[in-house]
Amino acid sequence: MQYFPLFIDTCDLNVLIIGAGEVASRKIELLQRSQANIHVIALEVCEAVRVFEAQAKVSIEQRAITDKDIQGWDLIYIATADEALNVRLANRAKANNIFVNVVDSPEYCRFITPSIIDRNKLQVAISTAGAAPVFARELRGRLESWLPQSLSPLFDFVAEKRVEVQEKLSSFKDRRLFWERFFALNGDKFDSQTQACFEQAYGSLAVEGEILLIDDETQIDLLPIIALPLLQKIDTVYAQCPLPTSLMELVRRDAERANLLPFSQLEQHYEQGERCLIYASKSVVVKLQAHFPFAKYLRPGAI
Repeated sequence: MQYFPLFIDTCDLNVLIIGAGEVASRKIELLQRSQANIHVIALEVCEAVRVFEAQAKVSIEQRAITDKDIQGWDLIYIATADEALNVRLANRAKANNIFVNVVDSPEYCRFITPSIIDRNKLQVAISTAGAAPVFARELRGRLESWLPQSLSPLFDFVAEKRVEVQEKLSSFKDRRLFWERFFALNGDKFDSQTQACFEQAYGSLAVEGEILLIDDETQIDLLPIIALPLLQKIDTVYAQCPLPTSLMELVRRDAERANLLPFSQLEQHYEQGERCLIYASKSVVVKLQAHFPFAKYLRPGAI
């Protein structure tokens, strides 16, 4: 993984934009939605950037950039037409341990800006590590059509209710089950019934146990799509052998990991409502399937 995705709190983040042409204006248009402090240094300033200045979204110094300017910033975007200048300033920023992005030149960047889907509190970032930005934009278009605009007010509602849920439900597991039940009842809409769905979600937090089985001969990337939401609900992964990274990418990151337990103990955990995944050799999985006929054996082409 060359680029590690992060979501940065932009409150009091100091960002310098070097250049104020059309390319720079596109970066400013995105950044001005955040809480960052945006400062621009450029010899020439296009009308679009002047509009942001008039709206008090950015501050501008219309002058030549110098090496001395490359200090004291959290992020720097370089968007000038002078490649030699871009490279020199990027190297200066790196020497000063400042994260820098040279627009359209990933080889000089410490970070890249992904393609973003913005639903207020719900953010989706897509990157191809600079290899295929056209595909990233195409994928963004697909997801934009799939994620309704109602998600913005819905997640505002959820954010307002989080403290209430934490006060009423002290257990992390109960809170997770509550939100699972809420979203199952409400879906991705926000309307007059959302409050009722929220109140109804307190009704019953009991959950039936689940046992999923995967053998160590299964090629993880060939698992059926329907297996993915099942794996995301797993509480514990019990393993007889080393877990492949490709499998752990499909499981909740906060799911517990443990060594395989005796069948009798697994049965107790199931009866207590635990949702578990068992990863073991094929011979052991076959025995588990015989012992737990209700278990789901995840394999390519079957579930």
